[in-house]
Amino acid sequence: MKFPVPHDVKAKTIPGTEGWERMYPYQYQFVTDDPTRNQYEKEMFWFYDGLHYPEPLYPFDTIWDEAWYLALSQYNNRIFMVPPVRGVDHRMINGYVYISPVPVKNPEEIGSRVPHFMERAGHYYKNWDELEKKWKVKMEATIRELEQLEIPKLADMEDIKVVTDAIGESKGFHLLKNYDDLINLGIKCWQYHFEFLNLGYAAYVFFLDFVQKLFPSIPAQRVTQMISGIDVIMYQPDEELKKLAKKAIELGVDNAVCFSQEWTEVEAALKKLPKGVEWLTSLNLSREPWFNVSTGTGWFHHDRSWNDAMNIPLNGIQTYIQKVKAGVNIERPMEQVRAERDRITAEYRGLIEKEEDRKQFDELLGCAKTVFPYVENHLFYVEHWFHSVFWNKMREVAAILVEHGIIKDVEDVWLLRRDEIKQALWDVVTAWATGVTPRGTQTWPKEVEWRKGVMQKFKEWSPPPAIGTAPEVIQEPFTIVLWGVTNSSLADWAAVAEVKDPSTVKEFKGFAGSPGIVEGKARVCRTVEDIRQLQEGEILVAPTTSPSWAPAFAKIKACVTDVGGVMSHAAIVCREYGMPAVVGTGHATKIIQTGMMIRVDGSTGAITVAR
Repeated sequence: MKFPVPHDVKAKTIPGTEGWERMYPYQYQFVTDDPTRNQYEKEMFWFYDGLHYPEPLYPFDTIWDEAWYLALSQYNNRIFMVPPVRGVDHRMINGYVYISPVPVKNPEEIGSRVPHFMERAGHYYKNWDELEKKWKVKMEATIRELEQLEIPKLADMEDIKVVTDAIGESKGFHLLKNYDDLINLGIKCWQYHFEFLNLGYAAYVFFLDFVQKLFPSIPAQRVTQMISGIDVIMYQPDEELKKLAKKAIELGVDNAVCFSQEWTEVEAALKKLPKGVEWLTSLNLSREPWFNVSTGTGWFHHDRSWNDAMNIPLNGIQTYIQKVKAGVNIERPMEQVRAERDRITAEYRGLIEKEEDRKQFDELLGCAKTVFPYVENHLFYVEHWFHSVFWNKMREVAAILVEHGIIKDVEDVWLLRRDEIKQALWDVVTAWATGVTPRGTQTWPKEVEWRKGVMQKFKEWSPPPAIGTAPEVIQEPFTIVLWGVTNSSLADWAAVAEVKDPSTVKEFKGFAGSPGIVEGKARVCRTVEDIRQLQEGEILVAPTTSPSWAPAFAKIKACVTDVGGVMSHAAIVCREYGMPAVVGTGHATKIIQTGMMIRVDGSTGAITVAR
C-alpha cells in the first residue's frame, strides 16, 4: 500500500494561500527544517480525520482539536498506561487535520505497562457506574458555570460601585479574566470527555479481539450487534421530536405546525390558538436541555444548535407528524433489534467449547454493555450541550471586538486563533483604559479578509484520506472502532486512490456497519441543509453523520459514509433502525453523486454504482 509523502502534499501550496500556516498552532505543521522530526513524520502513517472535520478547520475552531490532542493522549499514555499505544499525534494540511496513533514499539515496555493498566483501568471498570454518576455531576456543573459566565462590556465610565464598594478591579480586567475562564472551561470539559472514553472503546476492542480469536471469520459488525439495543440519552432529542409530533396531532394543531417550514411563522400561528399555546409549552419543556443539540458534528462554530436554528427540529417534527398520520410506526424497532442481538449472542456462545472461554466471553460482553451508554451519552454533554453554549459565549466576546473596530462582523472572530483573540482583547482593554484607538483596527480587518479567501480555497481542495507509511498492524482502539481505519480498509482506500477518474468507479468497499442489502437512489448530503432535501426511500451518502440528523434516518433505507468504524454514529444508528450501513469508505462522496442508483451491502461493506 502506497500513500503520498506528507511533505510532498504540503509542498503543493494552493495559489493564493501562501503563508496559511500562521493561521494555526506551529506544532501542527509538517516540517522540513528539523531532520529528526521530518524523518519521524515520514515514517508515521497519517489519516485524515474526516469523522470530526468534514471541512477545513477555522483558526479558532482548532481549540477542540487541541483539546482532544491533549486529553486522549494523556489518558492513553500518562494516566491509564494503555500497553501497546501512546497518544495520537496531529498535523494539518490546508486546514484539514491528519492524525497518527503513536505505538509503543519496545515489547519490554509494553509488558511493563500492563500491571499499571490493569490497576488503573481496572479501578474504572470495577466502579464504572458509580464513577459515571460523579462524571455527570462534574459535567453538568461545568456547563452551568459556562452558562453563568459573564462577558462584560466596557463602559465609558465604570459604575460608581467600583468606588463605593472599593472593588479594586475594572471591567477591562474582568473581560480578560473571563475570556481565559471561558477557554479554560472548554479545555476542562474535554478533560472530562476522555476520562471514560478511551476505556469505553478499549472494552469494545477487548471483546472484539476475543470473539474474533474464537471465531476468526466473524465480521466485526456481527460482534457489535451483540451490544445493540441499549437505550441512551443521545437518542433523547429525537425522542422529544416524536413526542411533540404526537402531541400536535393529539391537540389538533398538526396543520398549524406543518403549514410552513419557517419556525417564526409557525410559532406566530400557534400563539393565536389556545391548544397551540399548550403545544408551545410542551415544546419549551423539551428545549432545555434537549434542543442543545448541534445541527452538525458540534466541532464547528457554524454548527448551530436546534435552539439557534428552530427550522431544523421543526422539519423533524413535521416529518414525524406526516408519518404518524400515514399510519407509519415511528418508534425504533427496539424489540426486533434486541431479539436479533440475543439470538446472535446465544448462537455464538453456544459454539464456545471451553468453560473458561465462555466465562470470559460473558465478562467481556457484560463490560462492553456497561460502557456503551457513556460512549454515546458523552456526545450530548460535550459536543452538543457544552459546545452549543460555548459558541454563543464566544459570539459575545466577538461583539466586543466588533464594537471596538477589531473585526467587522461577529462571525469574523473564527478567523483568529484563540491566542490571537487574547492579544486583541489586550489591545482593546489597554486602548480603552488609555483613551486611544486600538492598533488592531488597522491590522486585523485586512488579515481577516485574506483569511476568508484562504478558507474558501481550502474548501475547494480535496484532502487525500491517508498519507505517510502504512503500519504493518493497526492496534489503537479509537482508530479501529471509531474511524474504521484497519489494514483492510487501507487496502480498499489505496485501490480507489489508484483510479485517476472517480467517475469511472463502479465498485468499492468500506466497513460493514449494519447488515442488509438494498438498492436505491443516492442523496449526497454534506450539511444539515442538504439533509432537508432527503426524499423518502433514498440512500444517504455523507462524509459523516450527526446525532441531530436522527429524523433523516426515518426517511432513508441505507447509509454510506466516507469516515467511521463499527462504533461510529452512522453504524450505531443504522443497527438500531435495522437498516444497512457501509461506513469508512474513504471516497464515497467523491464517487457517488445525488441521483445515482447504488446497491449497498451492509453485510460485506460493498458498494455498487450503476453507470
